[in-house]
Amino acid sequence: MARLAMLIDLSRCLGCQACVIACKAGRELPPGERWIEIREVVVGRFPELRGAFVPHRCFHCAEAACVQVCPTRALYKKDGFTVVDFERCTGCGYCAEVCPFGVPRIVDGRVSKCTSCLDLVQMGWEPWCVQTCPAGALQCGPREEILTEARTRVAALRDRYPNAQIYGETQMGGLGVILILTEPPEVLGLPPQPQMPPLALWKGGAQPLSLGVLVLSVITSGIAFFIARRRHLEENGARKGSEPITPASETRKE
Repeated sequence: MARLAMLIDLSRCLGCQACVIACKAGRELPPGERWIEIREVVVGRFPELRGAFVPHRCFHCAEAACVQVCPTRALYKKDGFTVVDFERCTGCGYCAEVCPFGVPRIVDGRVSKCTSCLDLVQMGWEPWCVQTCPAGALQCGPREEILTEARTRVAALRDRYPNAQIYGETQMGGLGVILILTEPPEVLGLPPQPQMPPLALWKGGAQPLSLGVLVLSVITSGIAFFIARRRHLEENGARKGSEPITPASETRKE
């Protein structure tokens, strides 16, 4: 299957919360748990102020820090989305610490985050949020098609929103959620260039390298120990072989 992605057009979002409710009901999430939040941001200058609605959800990074640090491989990439094997999750919280968007949470001892309803998509359905959006702000499909649609919409929005732009095309290796922004990302509370946190770099690269160095040093030390021990035994054997042997009869005479 081609790499998938979702499109979220903030110029069309009404802030109606239909996606939040559909996700919670469709995924049968318990009370207090949600995979989508809609945050309202006030933009512009007084008296020309207006509200913008920004979804807070998993952005399905191609270079996903959460996947790199997960010690049980409960988080993994599939068809462009970051999905979860909830049976393998131990609730360690590493994913929550390293996510540059602050998305994952630990609820009742396991990670809680959007999976883009990949199970439904694989059966030919759309994610619950996409099915429910009354404004057509959400789409799901092959990532290249989503990007083409996003570019077309941004070009049409420039007269009304001079700062209209695509977010997610390159960030974190390319997000699995492409946003059409009406304002610069920092105005909407999004990091312009999210970075891989040091902990993820350590877990993903430096830690395995350091473990390899440690194993190599242990092996080297073991080899050196056996060589030294063998040399010691050979030297002791040589000394014993050079000592004169006193006959037993002479020993009795003395």
